[in-house]
Amino acid sequence: MMSTTSNNHCDTSTEEDCAICLDRIHQKKTLTCLHSFCLECIDSVFKLKPACPICYTYHGVYTGTQPEGTMTVRRSPQSLPGYEHCGTITIDYHFTAGIQGPEHPNPGVWYSPTRRTAFLPACQEGEKVLKLLRKAFDRKLIFTVGRSVTTGLNNVITWNDIHHKTSRTGGPQRFGYPDPEYLFRVQEELRLKGVTEDD
Repeated sequence: MMSTTSNNHCDTSTEEDCAICLDRIHQKKTLTCLHSFCLECIDSVFKLKPACPICYTYHGVYTGTQPEGTMTVRRSPQSLPGYEHCGTITIDYHFTAGIQGPEHPNPGVWYSPTRRTAFLPACQEGEKVLKLLRKAFDRKLIFTVGRSVTTGLNNVITWNDIHHKTSRTGGPQRFGYPDPEYLFRVQEELRLKGVTEDD
C-alpha cells in the first residue's frame, strides 16, 4: 500500500514555479511588478535585458546597440495633416560609417552611414513624444545595426521598433500623416523599451 504522507518534493500546493526554468522557485526574488522567479534565473535574464519576462515591465535602465550619431530638432510653422492648429517638429538623425562592436551582429565589419528625418506635430502630445524620443536616443534604443527589412541589405543602420513618421503626408500607408493614433502607439512602443515620463 502506498504511503499518503506528503513530502516537500511532491507537495506543490504552496509552491510557485519559475516562468524561466519552469521548476519550483529557488531563492525567490519578487520584482516590483509582483512576478517572482528564482534569483539566479532572473539575474541571468537581467544581464541581457532588465525587463520582467512575463509583463515586460522594466526594472532599471535598458541601453540598446545604436551606434554613435546625432539627433537634431528643427521647428517650422507649417502644419501636418490632422494637426492644422500647430506647427511641425522635424527630427534629423545622422550617423557616419563605423565598425561594428561586440554588441552588433558582425563585430569588426563596417556599417554604412545613414540620415533619417522624422516629423511630429508641435502640440502638447507631440512635445511629450519628442522628449521621450530624446531619452530613447540617449539610451541607444532608436536604431540598431543589422539587416534592413526594406532593402534586404546587411550591416546597415536600421530602425529598432520605435516607429517614426518619415513623411509629412500620405497617411499610415506611407509613414505619414494624418494618423490620429500614432502619438499613442509610439508612446506604447517606447514604454515597451522602458522609456516613460516617470523613469
